[in-house]
Formats: sequence, C-alpha cells, structure tokens
Amino acid sequence: MQDIILASQSPRRKLLLEWAEVPFEVFVKHTDETFPAELSPSETAVYIARKKASAVQEHVQKAFHGEMLGKVILAADTIVVLEERIIGKPEDRDDAISILKSLSGKMHRVITGVVMLHKNREFAFADTTEVSFHTLSDTQIEYYVDKYKPYDKAGAYAIQEWIGVTGIKSIKGDFYNVMGLPVSRVLQELYKINL
Repeated sequence: MQDIILASQSPRRKLLLEWAEVPFEVFVKHTDETFPAELSPSETAVYIARKKASAVQEHVQKAFHGEMLGKVILAADTIVVLEERIIGKPEDRDDAISILKSLSGKMHRVITGVVMLHKNREFAFADTTEVSFHTLSDTQIEYYVDKYKPYDKAGAYAIQEWIGVTGIKSIKGDFYNVMGLPVSRVLQELYKINL
C-alpha cells in the first residue's frame, strides 16, 4: 500500500486507520472551513475535505521540491445534517445542549466527505449514514455535555461515547462513518490507487 499522509488531527480517524492496520503519518495544515452556500451537504463535506488535502499537498510538494514520492494524501470532513440544515461543532455548552435537543427523537444524516490525492489524480466521494436518537431527557443531555465536553465534534456528540451507547435508536449505513471515516470504503479506493 502507498504511504499515506493523513491530513487530519482527529484522534478518531487516526484510530480507525490503526484498526485497519494502514501505515500512515499525520500532517495537518490549518485551513478555512467556509464553503459556498449553494453546495449540497454531500458537496460541502467533499469541498472542505478537498481544501484540507490541497493545503497539505502544497506544503508537502514544497518540502520535497515538487516530488510527492508516491504518497497519498487523505483528508476527510464530517458534517451532521438535520432536515437539510448543516450542524457544525458547538460553540459552547449552551450550544451543545441546544444541538442535542434538536437531534433528540429524530433521524439525522452524518456525511463524511473524503478526498485522496495521489500524483496528479484526485479520488473523492461522500458517504452517508442515517442515525436516529431516542428521545433524550434534559438530564441525559446535560450529563453528557458536562462529562464528555463534545465541543470538537460535529453534531455535539461522538457515537462511540456514552450518548451513542445509551441514546441511539438505530443506524443505517457505516458506523465508522459516524466516527469520522468510512474506513472500509477508503480502503477500497486505496486498493484501486495501488492497482
């Protein structure tokens, strides 16, 4: 398998690649995550992932004098969509509580956009998982937010934490996509690159 540069500081994405036994190194370049308002949610996730991948590619090319040495840059962006409204990371405690109240008892979509850059080629896709929450009490929501502080997570929750174990009613699609990377599909695309 090609050498992978993971353009993400997400501990969940790192963990998923480790579980898949994919060798990689992490390199992150800060990027602006704004996007054009006319994009669909899937297009938005891919657009932001592309910005992350391109920023790292530009830096790595300069460092290696234009030679990528066969490396694949892998970037991803995960968004939560409720009734066609994109929900980002919470700004603070009150915002996290408000977001979880809006998700309570409803189905939402988790979309991860993935972009892989290899030599002069781009491989991009978006993967969608539908997640339904049970109706959550204010006590449950406040307990979760105060204990787990999900301020760095789109939708104000992590499926692998307490709220996922106790609050999720059903999932349709890839569980690991909700964690931040549809790793099995990423592997299928990496195998194509290596053919």
